[in-house]
Amino acid sequence: MVRNFLSIALILVFGLGFSQKGAYYQQKAKYKMDIDVDAPNFTYNGKQSIQYTNNSPDQLDVIYMHLYWNAFKSGSMMDQRVRSQGKNSDKRLQKDGVSRLASIPADQEGKQNIHWIKQNGKDVKFEIQETIMKVYLNEPLKPNSTTSLSMEWDANIPMQIRRSGRNNSEGVDMTMTQWYPKISEYDYDGWAAFDYLGREFHAPFSDFDVTIKIDKNYVIGAGGTLENPSDVKGYTASTDIKADQNGKATWKWTAKNILDFAWAADRDYSVDQFTVLGGPKVYFVYQKSDKTKYWEEAKPYVTKYFQIMNAQFGQYAWPSYSFIQGGDGGMEYGMCTMILGEARSVKDLCGLMFHEGSHSWYQQMLATNESVRPWMDEGFTSYAEAYVSNQLFPPAKPQPNPFIGSINSYIKFVKTGKEEPASWLGDHHDDGTAYTFASYVKGELFLVELGYIMGEQNLAKTMKQYYDEWSMKHPTDRDFIHIAQQVSGMDLKWFHNYWINTTKTIDYAIKNVKYDASSTTITLTNNGTLPMPVDFNVLTKDRQVLTYHIPLNMMHTPKTKDIYGPISVMPYWYWTQKDYEITVPFNKSQIQAMGIDFSQRLADINPADNIIEVK
Repeated sequence: MVRNFLSIALILVFGLGFSQKGAYYQQKAKYKMDIDVDAPNFTYNGKQSIQYTNNSPDQLDVIYMHLYWNAFKSGSMMDQRVRSQGKNSDKRLQKDGVSRLASIPADQEGKQNIHWIKQNGKDVKFEIQETIMKVYLNEPLKPNSTTSLSMEWDANIPMQIRRSGRNNSEGVDMTMTQWYPKISEYDYDGWAAFDYLGREFHAPFSDFDVTIKIDKNYVIGAGGTLENPSDVKGYTASTDIKADQNGKATWKWTAKNILDFAWAADRDYSVDQFTVLGGPKVYFVYQKSDKTKYWEEAKPYVTKYFQIMNAQFGQYAWPSYSFIQGGDGGMEYGMCTMILGEARSVKDLCGLMFHEGSHSWYQQMLATNESVRPWMDEGFTSYAEAYVSNQLFPPAKPQPNPFIGSINSYIKFVKTGKEEPASWLGDHHDDGTAYTFASYVKGELFLVELGYIMGEQNLAKTMKQYYDEWSMKHPTDRDFIHIAQQVSGMDLKWFHNYWINTTKTIDYAIKNVKYDASSTTITLTNNGTLPMPVDFNVLTKDRQVLTYHIPLNMMHTPKTKDIYGPISVMPYWYWTQKDYEITVPFNKSQIQAMGIDFSQRLADINPADNIIEVK
């Protein structure tokens, strides 16, 4: 009895200890900044205080922070990476295979010079490792407690090469993104203190109170709420700009529960604003000209975009969103995006706006660690972009599904032999194009293939439940798969592992057809290395389309409905089994065509042997 009692006690103690240790938590920061910009010289001085709350069960002896702009100089890790990759690196970082960072003039290098840091008013030691700053705390930060950090620094706004900087290609003076000393995320995996090589970001949800002093002739666009619009240029009809003795206006911005605060400034900006029924209020901050004429035409499309996103993927959480002309393409931040403003058509401009706006769902509200899992950020965002674009800009020729272009691009790229697993860290891909396909395309097709496996209705339910359970948190792929399995009743771990962790491919084919008097027997074969369920379709002469769903045994539960018509469920196809026979109750004279997946959602790398037209 004593032994049993002790065993039970130990189980309770260690069981409770483990559950508490492994319980979900997230950190919190509150920033208060005072920024004084020297616009003619592209520099600024900064002061900030941070209230940082440790909600983890761990005592923190150090805090890591990001100093992203330190990457923009010759000899930096970003420069080294571009030089080693040559023409395989990000095209924006190199020209003809030569690193653009190598030739940045010294006065245009990115610099963040930290003058001092204090914890609770006392100086602390800090160590700068290029884009990472390690702060040694005098007072360890215990679980469920808060500490105060304060610091001063000055910065040199870098030549615009990647996302941030001065004088971008369209003439915007300052794109101020990832511009301040920023606390890294700390979670169960430890500090997300990744060196910045040009790709992804991660941070804790934070509140911001930011005061910016800049020449009164500038207009600022930012992700946040402008608290004094009547004192500055661009946001009201008032021309009574309040300036100090140095000719500078003061801008006061606040934002709550976002991942970062980004802004841009230019003397030629105009500000348009309109409100989406159901939210948010939208700001267009851009240089009005013939080159940006499509911004005006984009307004009704952006309105419908937010309405569709709110209905399909979950309600946008903040009061406003700003599309700001700046940067080097398109990059998402809290409550805003920086995008190039010149476009060939309203469709092209909206495509960029839809993609960057969708990051508000799959990077901001559902704040996965995009440095570790860029496919959950870029891929889910690309899925949402394609979903909305297909409704607002339907193709001239009917398509089997909105994602067929991505499937065809994936098939073409696979055959180059350059594919890399989607599970790789964002900055650690060896080839820039391989990163694009691993993160954007395979991440998008992860959802497309799930829709094929589990049915589109179940996928839609999964996406909404994912939002309901994990918005304003930091979910992982494990959390997403858990919900997908709950909704569908299927085991989906096998698919997640194959699709994300490997470069194995799908390749099914019709091997043989035998016609009888009242039926037809088809032999299917698996020539690929990634097993999947198979939807076998028959088109009859009287124009009926029938779907015979052949579930994969690893699913353990078949699909019973889909948006592509009624389903007949067949016996399982074991993943170790090469061939599979299916008999349909139609003879040759009754069949017009038959084949694997008429919906063309299955990412089969050799689709030509999937369909037979019966003659």
